[in-house]
Amino acid sequence: MVSATRPDRADVQPGKPPSGSRRGVLRGGRPLRAADGAPGGPVLRLFIRLLRRPLLPAVRLWRRNIQLRVVAATLLMSLAVVLALGFVVVAQVSKGLLDAKEQAAQSQAAGGFAVAQEKANTPSAADGPDATDNKVGRDASTWMNSLVKQLASGGQTAFEVAALGAGTGEQGPPGAQGVKGARASGNVDPTASVPLGLRKAVNHATGTFKTFSEIKYTSGADEKAPEPALVVGKRLTDINGDPYDLYYLFPLTQEEESLNLVKVTFATAGVFVVVLLGAIAWLVVRQVVTPVRMAAGIAERLSAGRLQERMKVTGEDDIARLGEAFNKMAQNLQLKIQQLEDLSRLQRRFVSDVSHELRTPLTTVRMAADVIHDARVDFDPVTARSAELLAGQLDRFESLLADLLEISRFDAGAAALEAEPVDLRDVVRRVIDGAEPLAEHKGTRVRVLGDTQPVIAEADARRVERVLRNLVVNAVEHGEGRDVVVRLASAGGAVAVAVRDYGVGLKPGEATRVFNRFWRADPARARTTGGTGLGLSIAVEDARLHGGWLQAWGEPGGGSQFRLTLPRTADEPLRGSPIPLEPEDSRGNRARAAAEAAGAGTAPAHRPREGADRSPIPPRSAVAGALPVPADPTALPGSGSRVVARGADQAAQEQSAEDGTGGR
Repeated sequence: MVSATRPDRADVQPGKPPSGSRRGVLRGGRPLRAADGAPGGPVLRLFIRLLRRPLLPAVRLWRRNIQLRVVAATLLMSLAVVLALGFVVVAQVSKGLLDAKEQAAQSQAAGGFAVAQEKANTPSAADGPDATDNKVGRDASTWMNSLVKQLASGGQTAFEVAALGAGTGEQGPPGAQGVKGARASGNVDPTASVPLGLRKAVNHATGTFKTFSEIKYTSGADEKAPEPALVVGKRLTDINGDPYDLYYLFPLTQEEESLNLVKVTFATAGVFVVVLLGAIAWLVVRQVVTPVRMAAGIAERLSAGRLQERMKVTGEDDIARLGEAFNKMAQNLQLKIQQLEDLSRLQRRFVSDVSHELRTPLTTVRMAADVIHDARVDFDPVTARSAELLAGQLDRFESLLADLLEISRFDAGAAALEAEPVDLRDVVRRVIDGAEPLAEHKGTRVRVLGDTQPVIAEADARRVERVLRNLVVNAVEHGEGRDVVVRLASAGGAVAVAVRDYGVGLKPGEATRVFNRFWRADPARARTTGGTGLGLSIAVEDARLHGGWLQAWGEPGGGSQFRLTLPRTADEPLRGSPIPLEPEDSRGNRARAAAEAAGAGTAPAHRPREGADRSPIPPRSAVAGALPVPADPTALPGSGSRVVARGADQAAQEQSAEDGTGGR
């Protein structure tokens, strides 16, 4: 019983996006947003693209070159160590220089303070050779000027002396007694050079005080830039007994120059050390990486089939031992591969020779069996039945020999493809017509979808018909009397034929083994159609010979689907299939459709009823808003199979269906 069903209009052009859709291709099973929907705007995307373009080679080199990574890591760690050590050394040197300067400055300032106070307390003399030191006839201002010059004359640019009046230190009115003005040696600006905090400390307490500041000079022809200095001050009294503040200013120019010299020297030495460590790391890593790179190159050549490649071994270190072990491994692999090739060659030759040699005696036995079979009406019932069994088993034996010869041609690489433009609809009709007697015997109806438009492909019609015959006969045999659906589609550069049954299905893990030679899901089950167990193995080889895919999907108790995908033009690589591997009426898709319908507040478009048709085939528009099925870029010839695990709640219902089931 064969019928052709017109496909629903929702099935238009599978594999192509509908008009107005801007979805990107699937990558990793997730759709990418169109370029217009990407965040950031075109300017940001252009900037990122321009920024990534020159960085990609560097990133690729970084990821692939272990020597570069080790040298870079060594340089970074060496630089970090040198910087940390430099900070510590500079801090220690700076502290030592400042401590030495403070000790020397305090000693020098203490002597000056003692001399100044001694001069202020010395009794006056009416006459004397040194009239400038007498108190008679002079005021404190003149005496202070003389004191500052005398104290500063012993410094020889090692320090400067400044005197400030008590309090604010501003100049008093003319004729006033005591030291009210500010004076200093060496064009030093005393008011600006002495910090206000130090002046307050000196004015409010006794003793010597110090702080770090800058020496600022007065404007002039030889104006000098400010210099860092150590300022030491103390409260004293003048010749009239009035208080004043005396300060020693010690420039830190020499200490700063010494510290800069230490910094430059250490920086130069640090750069030299970092470069030297990088060169050492490069040389050391090179000695280790070079043999590894050599081994990687030889391994690539070995994988390409050049089994005679070997590593050059020098020395007796660990690298040499690695090279020797690698060479021994390559030699053993070469020996084993040669042994396997010889064995495989002998096996193929044996199968081919046996298959050819068996044809002659098989022909003789066939002739004798035909004579016996034709005369069975004259035999007793037991002998007649034996004649029928003999004829049936001889038919199966001939099929097995033909399949073995075909397998041997595939193994030997002698299979030839006679490709020509073929309309797969004609091939499907011939296959269904040939399977009609078996379908009537099983009570199965074969339905065809997608045959309203030509499905043209450059293929070998004989091989494609053999593949589809295997798929349809298997579907009828394992369909448990339910309908079998054959779907055709074409899109882009590919055509596809899918055979769907609603029988016992496939258990998890069986979809990848169903193409193995002589494999059965249940070895105890007899083959009702007299199969040889090589049908699907030959079918997958025929698909590969076309450059196509033959894949399987199934779920326990939910049937299975086999999909044949062929390129529209010979030698054109496949990028996808116009028919999804998992059918739309699978349990998973129906559950998702029901969930979407429930979320939208509507009833599902398709819900099987009790007592309905035993093999309900939902329309293509069952999923609300269904999109065309995208290409399957991850599918591989003979693989890509997927099995949906059986639910726990259906185990009891499907247990009886699984008992006594057989493989394909």
